[in-house]
Amino acid sequence: MHPLKKLFGYAGPYRRDIYLASLYSVLNKFFDVLPEVLIGVAVDIVVNGEKSFLAKQVLGGFGITDTWHQLLLLGLLNALIWGGESLFEYLYSLKWRNLAQNLQHDLRLDAYRHVQKLDMAYFENQRTGNLLSILNEDINQMERFLNGGANQIIQVVCSSIMVSAVFFALQPSIALVALLPVPLILIGAFWFQKRLAPRYLEVREAAGDVSARLNNNLLGLATIKAFATEQFEAEHIREASDTYRQANARAILVSSAITPVIRMAILAGFTTTLVYGGWLTLHGQLAVGAYSVLVFLTQRLLWPMTSLAEVADMYQRSMAAIDRAMGLLGTPIQISYEGRHFPADSVRGDIRFEQVNFAYGERPVLHGVDLTIPAGHTVAFVGATGSGKSTLIKLLLRFYQPQSGRVRLDGQPVDELNLQDLRRCIGYVAQDTFLTDGTVADNIAYGVSGASDAEIAAAARAAEATEFIEKLPLGFATRIGERGQKLSGGQRQRLALARAILKNPPVLILDEATSAVDNETEAAIQRSLDVVSRGRTTVVIAHRLSTIRHADRIYLMEDGRIAEAGTHEQLLALDGGYAALWRLQTGERIEPRQSIAEPS
Repeated sequence: MHPLKKLFGYAGPYRRDIYLASLYSVLNKFFDVLPEVLIGVAVDIVVNGEKSFLAKQVLGGFGITDTWHQLLLLGLLNALIWGGESLFEYLYSLKWRNLAQNLQHDLRLDAYRHVQKLDMAYFENQRTGNLLSILNEDINQMERFLNGGANQIIQVVCSSIMVSAVFFALQPSIALVALLPVPLILIGAFWFQKRLAPRYLEVREAAGDVSARLNNNLLGLATIKAFATEQFEAEHIREASDTYRQANARAILVSSAITPVIRMAILAGFTTTLVYGGWLTLHGQLAVGAYSVLVFLTQRLLWPMTSLAEVADMYQRSMAAIDRAMGLLGTPIQISYEGRHFPADSVRGDIRFEQVNFAYGERPVLHGVDLTIPAGHTVAFVGATGSGKSTLIKLLLRFYQPQSGRVRLDGQPVDELNLQDLRRCIGYVAQDTFLTDGTVADNIAYGVSGASDAEIAAAARAAEATEFIEKLPLGFATRIGERGQKLSGGQRQRLALARAILKNPPVLILDEATSAVDNETEAAIQRSLDVVSRGRTTVVIAHRLSTIRHADRIYLMEDGRIAEAGTHEQLLALDGGYAALWRLQTGERIEPRQSIAEPS
C-alpha cells in the first residue's frame, strides 16, 4: 500500500480537518488567479473605455458604462479578491499546520506505545538509534510535508485546472499550445519521483544508521574514554555519516535535474503564448485585454511549477519517512496484552514451569524444564553464563513465549492472564538497573502512583539506602541524572531494590542484583532481602553463592537443564557442580557425605 494511503487511513479522526484544509487551499488558489484576470480587464477598460467587455457584457444592464466608474468598481473587486486570498491563506495555513502538529503528536505517541508492546525478540534484531530515528526524524519529516508540501501539490493542480479553463474560454487555439507543457511537466515530475523513492528510502536507512551509532557511542562514552578509542569511534561515525552523505548525493543527482527540465518546458509554453498570442492580437483576432490575461496567467500557471522540484523532493523524503513510521506501527504484536484480569493482592505466588522448552532463534536455551516454586518460598538459580537462569525469569514475566510447555502462576497459565496485571504483581530488580532522569523519590516511586513521602522513605530504609540518600545535596529531591549516572552502581541497585519493595509485590525477582556491587553493598542488600522476602515468593539469580545460601531451595542449571536441586547444605553434601562452585568462590574444603538430594 502506498505510504500516503497508509497515512490517510491512520488519520481517520482528522478527515474533516484534511477536507477543510484542502478546501481552503483550493479557494485560496481561486482568489490567487483572479488578479491576473483583473489586470486584463483593466487593460481592456483603459483601451476600449465605454466599449470594454465589462461595460458591454456585465455592467451595461446596471447602467455603469463610464470608464472611471468601471475602474472604481474594478478597484473594489480587487480589494475583495485580495481580502479573500489573504483570508483563505490564513485558514489553510492554520488548518494544515495544526493538522501536521496533531498527526505528528499522535503518530509519535502511538508508535512509541506500540514499540513498548513488542516482544523482546523484536529488539534483538533492531538498533535503538534506528528506532529513535523513526520516532523522531521520520515523523518530523511527515510534519514538514503536511506543513507545506500538501498545500503546494493541491494548489499546483488547482491552478492548472483553473487557468486551463480561462485559456479555453478566451482562446482555445492558444490554450492547446500553451498548456501542452503542463502534462509533460507532470509526467516528468512523476518520472523523477519514481526514481527518487528508492534513493530516499536509502537515505532514511542511512540516517537511522548514523543515529544508531551516535546513540551507542554516547551510552558507552566512559568505555571509549577508558580505552582511548576516541579516534577509532570518530572514524566509525565518519563512515556512517559518509554513507548518509553519499546516499543523499545519489538522491540529489536526480532531484536537482527536475527544475532545469521543468524550466525548459515552461519556456516553450510561455514563448508560445507571448509570440502566437501577440500575432493574433496584432491581426485583430484577440482583444488586447484577453492577450494581457493570457500572458499573465501563463506566467502564473507555469512559473510556480518550478517549485515542483522542491515539492517532489519533499514528497519523496516524506513518503520514505512515512513508510518507515507506518511500518513500525504495523509491526505485529506477538505477545498479547489481553487476558483475564486479577488484583495483585489475590496472588499467592505459586509458580510452576511445566516441560518448558525455549530457544533464541535457532539457539536452544531451555530443555524440558519442570519445577515448582511454592508460594512464600525463596528459591535461587545458579550456574554458568548462558545456562538459562535469566531466561526462566523472562518467560515468567512474558518477555518471551516458550516454544513448548507452560508457565503457571497460582495454577493459571500466564499466557491467559492480563499481561499488565501479571507484571504488576511481580517486583523485578535487574542487573542493569534502569533509572529515570528524575529525583531519588521519583525513582523509588516509579510505577507506584500516589506513593506518600513516608512510604518512599520506608522503602528506602528497608533497602538500606537512607544513609547515602541523606548525604545527597537535596536528599530525596536530588536529581540523579540520565540512567542514574550521578550514583554508584551499588547506590543504583539499592534504589532499584527500594522501588521493588515499595511496589510490595507477591512475587519478587532479583536477576544478578548483586553481581556488580561491593561486599558492603552486597551485605546490605542481603540484609534487606532477609526482611522483604518474608511472606512472598522470592526468586534470586546469582553468581555469588554467599547471597543465596539461606534460600529454601537452590537450583543449579547446566545447558538449559536443572542439574542439581536442594538446600545449600544438601548440595554441598552432594559434592557435585554446586559444591565445585562453592569451593571455587570460597576456597573451602568440603567433606563428602552420604545424604544426597534428588533433583526435582
